[in-house]
Order: sequence, then C-alpha cells, then structure tokens
Amino acid sequence: MSEKRYYMACLDLAGRSCLVVGGGSVGLEKIRGLIDCDARVTVVAPEIAPELRELPAELLERRFESRDLDERFLVVAATSDAKLNRRVYEEAEARLLLCNVVDAPEICNFILPAVHRADPIAIGITTSGASPALAQRIKREVAENYGVEYAQLARRLRELRPWAKENLPTYEERRDFFQALVEDALP
Repeated sequence: MSEKRYYMACLDLAGRSCLVVGGGSVGLEKIRGLIDCDARVTVVAPEIAPELRELPAELLERRFESRDLDERFLVVAATSDAKLNRRVYEEAEARLLLCNVVDAPEICNFILPAVHRADPIAIGITTSGASPALAQRIKREVAENYGVEYAQLARRLRELRPWAKENLPTYEERRDFFQALVEDALP
C-alpha cells in the first residue's frame, strides 16, 4: 500500500467564517492560528477556556448543533469526544466543507502542518499525520535555518515584482532575474 499523499495549498481565510468545535487547550491552539490568518472564528463548546474569552472570536457556550455548520468555509473539531468529532466530520463532509479533526487524520479531508512563520515566509511541515511530534521537531530545525534574513530578502523581492513585471516582458526573464538576486543575496 502506498503512503497517502496530500495536496499542499495555502488558504486565504481572511474574512471567511470558520467554526471550531471545542473550547479547550487544543481548540485554543487552532483558534489562535485561524485568528492569526484573519478568519472570522466561531467557537462552540459547553465549556470555554478562560484564555478564549480574550480572543476576537464568537463564543457559543453550548453543545454542537448541525446548524452551526451553516455558511462556514472551514471546520475544526477539537474535542475529546471521538463520537462528536466523527459526527462533526460526517456532517461537514456531507456539506462539502473543509474539515479537520484534531489528532484523527483518518477522518479529515485536510490536515494542518506545523508552520514556521517569519513573515512573509511560512514553511509548512507535515508527516501526513504520522507524527505531530516529529513535525514539531523538524519545525524547530527549520526555524534555526530560515529566520529574519530570509524574511527581509522576501520583502525586498516582493517590492521588486512590479518593476520586474513592467521591465522584463517574459516569465523566463523575470524568473532568471529573481533567481540571480536570490543567489547573490544568500551564501
């Protein structure tokens, strides 16, 4: 049997409605990540961690209801109740919603990588659900190698893109120009 392969993508969640089912520490981590990407986050859980009350999220202090999925773009199930997590996944899947169930890749239609951010750079690391601990270890190693100097270079290159589009007529010329700049800037 071959390994499961995931299509890697970066989602623009700015202004999109995302639901997190679960208001504990695991949900808190996912909620912070969504808010960091400017998503509109709603949390539904009978109990809400105190730290959540300080975040810009809509809090529904009650049990999950099917209608909570209405008009959502993405859903994260982050409860300790396996039956509830499966129900959230099945109902989200029936509506063709993106759904991640924390620590259960077999009932997700997308998984979340460990992410190293040095804005505007974001590097995602995944083990395809095999080991989040290993992904975190690799993330720490990546952070040691790709820090502030790479972020500064990325910003400079972004500033040059309009000039390059205006003055270098072909894709190949722009590609070669930027490749040369990167090679000159990095050891």
